[in-house]
Amino acid sequence: MNVLSFAPFFVWPLQFVTLALLFSIVLLHPEWNKKQLFVVSFSYAFGMMFSGVSWLLIAMTRYGGMPWILAIIALAFLASYMALFPTLTLLFARSLRRRWSIPNSVLLLLVIPALWALFEYLRGYLMTGFPWLSLGYAQVASPLAGFAPVLGVYGLSGIVCLIAACVSLFVLKASRRKRTAGLALLLVVFGLGFGLQNIAWTSPHGKPLSVRLAQGNIDQGVKFDADFIDSTLSLYRSMITEKPADLIAVPETALPILTSQLPPDYLPQLQTYASESGSNLFVGVATDDGNNRYSNSVLGYSAHDTQVYRYDKHHLVPFGEFVPYGFRWFVNMMQIPLGEFASPGVLQANQRVKDQRVMPNICYEDLFGDEIALQLRAQAQTAQGAATILLNVSNLAWYGDSIAIPQHLQISQMRSLETGRPMLRSTNTGATAIINERGEIIAQLPTLTLGSLAGQVQGMQGLTPYIRFGDATMALLAGLALLAAYFISARRPRRLQQ
Repeated sequence: MNVLSFAPFFVWPLQFVTLALLFSIVLLHPEWNKKQLFVVSFSYAFGMMFSGVSWLLIAMTRYGGMPWILAIIALAFLASYMALFPTLTLLFARSLRRRWSIPNSVLLLLVIPALWALFEYLRGYLMTGFPWLSLGYAQVASPLAGFAPVLGVYGLSGIVCLIAACVSLFVLKASRRKRTAGLALLLVVFGLGFGLQNIAWTSPHGKPLSVRLAQGNIDQGVKFDADFIDSTLSLYRSMITEKPADLIAVPETALPILTSQLPPDYLPQLQTYASESGSNLFVGVATDDGNNRYSNSVLGYSAHDTQVYRYDKHHLVPFGEFVPYGFRWFVNMMQIPLGEFASPGVLQANQRVKDQRVMPNICYEDLFGDEIALQLRAQAQTAQGAATILLNVSNLAWYGDSIAIPQHLQISQMRSLETGRPMLRSTNTGATAIINERGEIIAQLPTLTLGSLAGQVQGMQGLTPYIRFGDATMALLAGLALLAAYFISARRPRRLQQ
């Protein structure tokens, strides 16, 4: 049921109910051993993760050629790994409860929210990270979204657990005083979220840009087909040169062959068009640097500079863009082309477009808000300054017309909220969209359609608290919450609180 809180369903209040029921079930059974607690917690988390990322089956079976049974097993392994973090949250919370003799109310309001935020951070960091379905993403359109520019998505997940904890006090039939305190805290948190939404952390910079974002709608089944490549190259060339704009972007690997395999005049023609039309182009393509070194890149062709800008994807997808040690057999079975890329590191330059600065990120990279914040923080220390506009280029055609597309769009909305900057999205099959600095979708193309999205975008300058401090603020508050729980419990008799 928790999956219904996220896009494309948007029933975000349901998240508080499902979590409150989980917390209440756990607290109503203090006699459970570790195995019993593990089974209940893991069942909740596994059900959420397996159903929430079930779209991976499309890539593995329809386009990867993997047998269904093996694809389901592979997805179950991934969902199990993702489910371990919420499960460990509750196991660790129960351990602290017994060690410190923590009352239920303190466990609910301090310990569980703090641990959930910290374990979600770990899920986004360990094994290269896979923070999909972090709780905070479901709140991009709720009053709690005001916390995003301060605490980021992981801190917002902790706030979600805090709200659920307040609801749990009613499910557990706590004393009237505790229920009143929980209701008051719930109202305060929502009120603070409303208030934070009214703070303008960033301000307009320069003049708005006219933009055109291409959506080629190339089916993944034919994208790398040799007989279809010429028509793909022709399609994107015509989409790029169709009409001038300050910024024109095409999706990730829109050009489906290596730069070394392109017709010799293809990229020079794009540079000529940029110079003659006054447009600035951002083109997704796999670059070949020789010596078997390849990168998933965005090439930028400027109206005022003949030097080609280049951004290389640095946070690579396991099994799709690099092969973890010992798993070559798995990738060979999936038959995914372009499976090995090089990573240049997180910090890369942005690109000037008129009086704005544009910073690309490629597909999966916008899951990692801390890395985008780090880039902006580092750029702010340079003479050129931090980027004022974010640009995501993606290809989610691997996942068909599934919930992966609106989920990814929701993730981009969170990045806009965290950074106070607009996000442009040029994708192959969707969701191609313009998102403003408040995380609101200004314009969007229908998924699985061919077209260009035209509009205007206003760049924003300034640093939100999240850009300045990243996830350190969340970690500090979580640490203080655990410390407070310890001192509160230390002042009470050493017995379990009912």
